[in-house]
Amino acid sequence: MTEHLIETFDDGVATITFNRPEARNALTGAMLEALPDIARRLAIDPAVRAVVVTGAGGAFCAGGDVKGMAAGTSNPSSGLGVSFEQRVGSLRAQMEFCQQLHDMAKPTLAVIPGPAAGAGLSIALACDVRIAANEAKLTTAFSKVGLSGDFGGTYFLSHLVGAAKARELYFLADVLDGPQAAALGVVNRSVPLADLPAEATRWAKRLAGLPTTAIGYMKKNLNMAEHGTLGQVMDAEAIHLVRSMMTDDHKAASQAFVEKRAPKFEGR
Repeated sequence: MTEHLIETFDDGVATITFNRPEARNALTGAMLEALPDIARRLAIDPAVRAVVVTGAGGAFCAGGDVKGMAAGTSNPSSGLGVSFEQRVGSLRAQMEFCQQLHDMAKPTLAVIPGPAAGAGLSIALACDVRIAANEAKLTTAFSKVGLSGDFGGTYFLSHLVGAAKARELYFLADVLDGPQAAALGVVNRSVPLADLPAEATRWAKRLAGLPTTAIGYMKKNLNMAEHGTLGQVMDAEAIHLVRSMMTDDHKAASQAFVEKRAPKFEGR
């Protein structure tokens, strides 16, 4: 673990906070190496029913540490004597953080108070739901520093806004504020910065209060729908619906329906 990542847990919600406010939470090598392990651990922790990713000091994450890249210190795996294959392998391992956010069988929420750029934007896009401050600035950024993109951003953005718009946003790296991002579907909700903490808490509690096992199956269906055929999606839906019918949450919710009261889900 590194001092530049803060991990907290409250009432079923695990929060990962990028903590380099002086650098708009740009990602260091130590952060990049720690994040996949954190996500893997949270994914299998039964006490965790929702995961929030956010940033300290008014920023979400400015992506890679460009100053460190220029100095050759941003990532130990990119130093002298490291082969091309080793560099690719190291970067791909770091990208597993986004894969985990996308695949884990529980809801993930990105809370974006300010700048989200490059890999930072990709991380936000990997989450299931995104809430941004109206004042936030979102940009792919890569073309401005002569890079092609990483951390799954091209995949996520293409699915969110379509191929043509994704190409525009990647090629030109225009900056979107919160309302513009919401209008395009890049984020789910945009609110004034002063309202963001309360809105984020409300969403996190709602997500953590869902039937976690069923939501995990639901994510598998939705992920399959991003690239599978209709038949494959229906196969997955059939399997997962029958499995979710066997959960305690479904049984309790059915009883609550009969008794005309709101269900209380326990995530089992």
